[in-house]
Amino acid sequence: MAQDKQYDVLVIGAGPGGYVAAIRAAQLGLTSAVIEKDKPGGVCLNVGCIPSKALIHQAAVFKAADGLADMGIKVDLEGFDYKRVFDKSRKAATQLSRGIAHLLKKNKIELIKGEAVRLAKGEVELSDGSVLKGKNLLIATGSRPREIPGFPIDEKTILSSTGAIMLEKLPKSMLILGAGAIGVEFAHILNSFGVEIHLVEMLDQILPIEDKESVDILAKSFMKRGIKIYTSTKALSQEKNGDLHRVTLEAPDGKKSDVDVEMILVSVGRIPNTDGLKLEDAGVALDDGGFIKVGDYLKTDIEGIYAIGDVVRTPLLAHVASSEGEIAVEHMAGRNTKKGVDLSAIPSVTYCEPQVASFGYTEKKLKDEKIAYKKLSFPFVGVGKAVASGQAEGMVKILIDDETEELLGGHIVGAEATELIHEILLAKSSELLPADVIHMMHAHPTLSEGIVEAMRGAIEGPIHI
Repeated sequence: MAQDKQYDVLVIGAGPGGYVAAIRAAQLGLTSAVIEKDKPGGVCLNVGCIPSKALIHQAAVFKAADGLADMGIKVDLEGFDYKRVFDKSRKAATQLSRGIAHLLKKNKIELIKGEAVRLAKGEVELSDGSVLKGKNLLIATGSRPREIPGFPIDEKTILSSTGAIMLEKLPKSMLILGAGAIGVEFAHILNSFGVEIHLVEMLDQILPIEDKESVDILAKSFMKRGIKIYTSTKALSQEKNGDLHRVTLEAPDGKKSDVDVEMILVSVGRIPNTDGLKLEDAGVALDDGGFIKVGDYLKTDIEGIYAIGDVVRTPLLAHVASSEGEIAVEHMAGRNTKKGVDLSAIPSVTYCEPQVASFGYTEKKLKDEKIAYKKLSFPFVGVGKAVASGQAEGMVKILIDDETEELLGGHIVGAEATELIHEILLAKSSELLPADVIHMMHAHPTLSEGIVEAMRGAIEGPIHI
């Protein structure tokens, strides 16, 4: 790595935003390099999205023992070793991280091991004192778990999501603070393996950004499984009580109660990794939360410096970061195709059981904004394949404009919701109306027939209910 070499694009961070941006830049003929202090793939691939999905898959395999019991087969779980589950999740993360490194090399992108400590227009200084030069700089440093007073994360018994991913032995009980996607997914995983779960949320529902009707179905399913849910509840404090943590909770009516658990998972959001880069010295503006202020094409106020992913105020999702990375480098290459991500068309997915997926408006938001709408819905119990496979829990729900029938939002809770949501989203992106979807033949039996049946609500009504 020559000190005087200048790249067209210098990317800081090799997460799903950074590495995708670098590869897209290479495809557009721009020379690029990626600076990464850890492993390629970032939080998502190494201690987030990918290993957690490996754990979720194995949780499903473990729970399948119940189905075998229904067939009269006795399953001896005495030899169960969670360390083997953990090892498989790490194998998946390692394999994909190496895959990212290979993709960067294949596209002739330099992967530079180091930590950026200072930015200025056209250059990045690393912790070893070396300075790299780039015509354009792309900040993609991601985020880290937020901590809260009174619950100091030690990654031993008070965990962040990273600590929970890296568990090699399961506790008997856990209290999860925060019931967003991360908290709900860990509640699902750990409950599947027999851990007693207490899920605590300050707001009035778990998965606070999701549509209430979908969340009610999930909450009912969780409670049936023995997961204890506390909404509109504050965790006031915790203290050691022998080998346990005694957590004091305050209910909506002000009544206090104590819960004793072996471990606590703090999943109350994430904060951007913007400190330590001396961004203010470079003239890069931050908001009160430490997020970088950007305009069209993810540009900062400083010419040639862009920011994407978890360091800007768009949804903190891997697919958002990747899309923003492509938009930014396409602008660097002179292709002004999109100014930014379409916030109304971002899929939100939670990999619990049943799965939850959505995009666009919720009913509450439509009511708050006084937008006239129609609700089209269809229960999974009316979908042949869902019933045949024993996955009849859930529904498809579509919100359309009352007058134009434009798709405003889609919500699915149930089997394969995280895959099915994209058909509704594609219809919206293609400016299709419910009638257009209805007239496209769907194979039988498939779960996607639930989407057709819901869309029929805009005309004469569904057939199978």
